[in-house]
Amino acid sequence: MGTALRRPGRACPVPKAHPNSHGDRPPQSIFEGVATHMPTTASAKHHPHDDAPDTAEAFRTLVGLPPGPQRDALRARIVEAWLPMAERLAGRFRSRGESYEDLRQVASLGLVKAVDRYDPERGNAFESYAVPTITGEIKRHFRDHMWTLHVPRRVQDLRNRVRFAAQELSQTTPGHGPTVAEIAAHAGMSEEDVRTGLEALESFTALSLDAELPGSEDGYSLGDALGAADPALDTVVDREAVKPRLAALPERERTILYMRFFGGMTQSRIAEQLGISQMHVSRLISRSCTRMRDQIMHDVA
Repeated sequence: MGTALRRPGRACPVPKAHPNSHGDRPPQSIFEGVATHMPTTASAKHHPHDDAPDTAEAFRTLVGLPPGPQRDALRARIVEAWLPMAERLAGRFRSRGESYEDLRQVASLGLVKAVDRYDPERGNAFESYAVPTITGEIKRHFRDHMWTLHVPRRVQDLRNRVRFAAQELSQTTPGHGPTVAEIAAHAGMSEEDVRTGLEALESFTALSLDAELPGSEDGYSLGDALGAADPALDTVVDREAVKPRLAALPERERTILYMRFFGGMTQSRIAEQLGISQMHVSRLISRSCTRMRDQIMHDVA
């Protein structure tokens, strides 16, 4: 237990057990070296796993001990005794895109919290309290540090490599954020891949458009800040696209189109005013519109 339980992005040290008279020899019992007037009773309860040690007496002793080396040593032994269970729970989540080492450290952090918060006086077994505490810590890790959208596996790997390299460089050069070039050299990556990984670090979660914005007092959501489609804008775009093509038409065709679409005149009235047949007016309108449409579509393509 002399090692530190590392949670991605920060370290969570587990208290070290203080030296005792047994040296490096593993204790015969979790209570060894801890004075207690309570007898040790072996639990007769059958556990479905071999990683559920009998620590009921140890917890009762822990509650009665004052802060100090003896209490720290017993606490560390309890944590160590239950670590196999925490690692087993971490293994349930190993196929979800996160490394098992990270999951193991997160589960260990949850175990430490469970040991510190467990109250044996409530009468519940420690396992029934520790399991939801540890799994909750792991799920919280996925919520805060993993993806809510499908992201290519390569991008996820780049993100992890960049994150670990940045953490290691930050420890060697405190107070100085590593540059892209430094991360690339340290991790053996190209600078382009480092930039992709850095961008991925900020892209874990999707925001709900219905979620209320921070600091909003009237229920203002992100969706309220997005503009809606305005059909009038399409009309403006179409009009601006037609203008130069309309101006390039022969004067008579331009006049007919103006009378038809801007003056609201029927083809018969246009024909009567210009002294031509209604059929001719229809052909001129159709030909002019087709020409402008083809020219505009050619420009767009």
